Amino acid sequence: MRDWFDLDSDLAAIGRVLSRDPVLAPVIAARPGLRATQYPEAFEAAVMAVLGQQVSVAAARTFGARAAAAFGSAGVDGLGTFPGPEALLAPDPEVLRSAIGITNARARTVRAVATAFAGGLVLERGGDLAEQRRLLLAIPGIGPWTADYLRLRLLGDPDAFPAGDLVLRRALGGVTTAGAETASQAWRPHRAHAAFWLWASTGAV
Repeated sequence: MRDWFDLDSDLAAIGRVLSRDPVLAPVIAARPGLRATQYPEAFEAAVMAVLGQQVSVAAARTFGARAAAAFGSAGVDGLGTFPGPEALLAPDPEVLRSAIGITNARARTVRAVATAFAGGLVLERGGDLAEQRRLLLAIPGIGPWTADYLRLRLLGDPDAFPAGDLVLRRALGGVTTAGAETASQAWRPHRAHAAFWLWASTGAV
């Protein structure tokens, strides 16, 4: 649980280092102590990352809520739980697509992720980050943004930075993916926290 809430990071020290950058300094001053929170469950994180491809944060949350409502189950005290791989593979692909409200391509990627997890894919903190990224990129529909986002939000890589993220690029003045990657080099080895502060500057977190 400490990992989920980023409780072991020295946010004061990280903030001091990153505040040397004129782009990040005002953002950090506005939101000191912002934590790089993590997803607690790998499959949900992977599906939510897919649902968040090329859409707003609000849209991704809506898609996730629809998936939970349509294919999840009631948990403790009646709270819904996110569906597992088998639950998302059971319905006809068109039923899955329609229930969540996503494109055919996105629905195929969700099913591909579910198939990988049902087949034994394991993503976990403390594992080989490069190997886990390779396994993610082998899934149809998973590209660098999704893989790097999961390194940040699931695998706990403190230096992960999804340079292709549209919100991050906008926060940096509308730069290209290559431009965002170049800008982020100054923030190593704390690029994950830099990403959270940049997201916060746009209201995304």
